[in-house]
Amino acid sequence: MLKIYLDTCCFNRPYDDQTIIKNSLEAQAKLHIQSLIREGRLHLVTSYILLYENSKNPFVMRKSAISDFVKQYSRLYISSDKAATIQERAATIIKTGIKAKDALHVACAIEAGCRYLLSTDSRLLTYKHESICLLNPIDFVCMEV
Repeated sequence: MLKIYLDTCCFNRPYDDQTIIKNSLEAQAKLHIQSLIREGRLHLVTSYILLYENSKNPFVMRKSAISDFVKQYSRLYISSDKAATIQERAATIIKTGIKAKDALHVACAIEAGCRYLLSTDSRLLTYKHESICLLNPIDFVCMEV
């Protein structure tokens, strides 16, 4: 089964300003991906980094909705037990110019053996690695997985 990882900005896209067409299209793609996860056609991987970032969300309804989805549909969870390995891998990723939290998401996705990490962060999407493909949710949906 295809394992995917959605970073925090991807989870939050439906709550962004939907009058901006890019946000609206990415939100629709992300919601479609969530339906594929619910149907069991994709396996969601999550991590302690995702839960930490979500815990800092100042919007209670958003934080709760994301947390509930993650709890119900996550097939694999990368816990803080693997923090040393994750941080070591992330340190290498940071050297390429990727921000620390983003590098931790990528490191968790790689550790889990995900084929794709989905993000709406244009800067993060420039990162290249031989074992994972970083994509915008629109591009992922257009692949017809």
